[in-house]
Amino acid sequence: MTDSFLNSPQFYINRELSFLEFNRRVLAQAQDPAVPLLERRKFLAISCSNLDEFFEIRVAGLKQRKELGSRGSGPDGMDVDDQLEAIRRESLRLVADQYRTFNDELQPALNAQGIRILRATGWSPEQAEWLAAYFDKEVEPVLTPLGLDPARPFPRIQNKSQNFVVELSGSDAFGRSASLAIVQVPRSLPRILRLPSSDPARVELTYLSQVILSFVDRLFTGMTVEGCHQFRVTRNAELWVDDEETEDLLRAVEGELASRRYGDAVRLETSLDCPAPLRDFLLERFELGADDHYAVDGPVNLNRLMSIYDLVDRKDLKYPSFAPAIPKRLVGRADLFEAIREKDVLLHHPFHSFAPVIDFLRQSAGDPHVLAIKQTLYRTGPDSPVVDALVAAARAGKEVTVVIELLARFDEAANIALANRLQEAGAHVMYGVVGYKTHAKLIMVVRRDGDRLRRYCHLGTGNYHPQTTRLYTDYGLFTCDEAIGEDLHELFLQLTSPTRVAQMRRILQSPFTLHEAMLERTRREIAHAQAGRPARIIAKMNSLIEPQIVRALYEASMAGVRIDLVVRGICSLRPGVPGVSENIRVRSVVGRFLEHSRVYYFENGGNPDIYCASADWMERNFFRRIEVCFPVSRKRHRAQVLADLELYLADNTQAWELRPDGSYARCEPGDAEPVAAQVALLESLAD
Repeated sequence: MTDSFLNSPQFYINRELSFLEFNRRVLAQAQDPAVPLLERRKFLAISCSNLDEFFEIRVAGLKQRKELGSRGSGPDGMDVDDQLEAIRRESLRLVADQYRTFNDELQPALNAQGIRILRATGWSPEQAEWLAAYFDKEVEPVLTPLGLDPARPFPRIQNKSQNFVVELSGSDAFGRSASLAIVQVPRSLPRILRLPSSDPARVELTYLSQVILSFVDRLFTGMTVEGCHQFRVTRNAELWVDDEETEDLLRAVEGELASRRYGDAVRLETSLDCPAPLRDFLLERFELGADDHYAVDGPVNLNRLMSIYDLVDRKDLKYPSFAPAIPKRLVGRADLFEAIREKDVLLHHPFHSFAPVIDFLRQSAGDPHVLAIKQTLYRTGPDSPVVDALVAAARAGKEVTVVIELLARFDEAANIALANRLQEAGAHVMYGVVGYKTHAKLIMVVRRDGDRLRRYCHLGTGNYHPQTTRLYTDYGLFTCDEAIGEDLHELFLQLTSPTRVAQMRRILQSPFTLHEAMLERTRREIAHAQAGRPARIIAKMNSLIEPQIVRALYEASMAGVRIDLVVRGICSLRPGVPGVSENIRVRSVVGRFLEHSRVYYFENGGNPDIYCASADWMERNFFRRIEVCFPVSRKRHRAQVLADLELYLADNTQAWELRPDGSYARCEPGDAEPVAAQVALLESLAD
């Protein structure tokens, strides 16, 4: 088969539709009776949040392309109009399933457990009285009803804010007739309230929106409220910074953050009972078409359900708690430098604790022999012990250099605050290379050991974010391997100063060597297969869409290479196509933890190469980001990583198999013993 044949659109799944399939798998967790009930609520909220971001970024981008007249298509052959039409169709189905799950499954199940979300008709007289007082004291003072007339035009509505459009009759204090007003639900108040209950065994909650809806007439004294309907608008939230024109990236990002809340509208959600004239009025004001409207059978914005998890103290309805383990080699070791000098240390989060990484930074900050600390930060959270340690190190006189990615989506404001804090402490703060996101996860500590300087390094697949390390699966490697230390030294020089492209000895790097290295190793597997030697590829990642990589995998499959891919989210490759991808199996694992680690295994004729990386197999990761891929060298660690991969490939309870048509089928154990990779890893690694 020719190379042009493998470029045919029939072999590629559209990335946007693949994402919606992933979100359907997340929603399936909310529908699974085997998942604890309050966790199911969280998965429903996550699926809604995912869809929000999808519209804010991906749909917004497609709409921009359409406005600019772009009709180009990707490898799958779908042009912009085709994609928007397909997204509309699949999103309608997904939203309908979300609300059916909410109304028909989760609500009744929670009611049966004594956890009720009450509408106004369900409030007891005592609760109604309590809420009336709450409205008067806590809600009404922060509300600003906005009448609509020639002197008071339609207000600016923030991205994803919750609002009411109110129909009125009568005259106001100035004798003016008014028919419409907008009431914006304040973001400063909790969206779900716990109600006083006569039965302590019951948990009774209500929505803030229900409170406003019930007492909205108090905002319009002397007028009659004829109707009150929820709506929410989703806007384009992608930041745009002109790399060539920007002299101060920090100030440019700060300026763009304010505009994000008022980007172009891309979606309007209303309650199902919103009258058609009001719907059309809102669509006109937001310059949207009928296909941009989504009417929902329930409260607009199910994301607010996330807060129920913390409001309800029912351990029996949540995942069992666990204590992440400390690797045996580090237990009781006060000197982490000594432990790392002895042997590399591999951590597998969240099964292993993130504490050793924090301890490594804290020990570095207080060690008089440590001269310098260099680190990349992509996402780390607002109150981070990682940043605390770096601040302490800077104040202790260490040379601290931090490369912060200001354009980490939706974490920009937090990263700006961290940058300012670090600079105030005396750290050198850099923002990487203009035009390339710094996505690599790296720490390098320079320490004087006797009469020599040694570099102690930590390389990871995930962010230095203590909270998400309990929720995401990731690998982290401690090493003082001299070659890796030299490679990281060169890489930090690239990030902080003008320098040449270095010849790395151990690590692979985007945008320079990683893409070609993956292609070369895939071609090497083809050669091994053709020579009758062992040939296999196992790759685990979040997304797989880069066309050259997909084409190389097809070629490897056709040459007889066995290929197993664990792709959590978007995958444009079609497995199981006769004559092309019969030797490729693709699965997605969706469970308690978000699968986030990137691991690449190449059999290499019986002498395997195993890598961990910060990069998915996407164009942006290969060509528009600074990424690092590092080898797993220690024999025990290689065996551990391979065993972990095989466990994911054996999962028959939380795994989904990708079919040639782009749909997914959930794996079932049948007569076999049930295997859940995350559960097995918890049992084997966590305490």
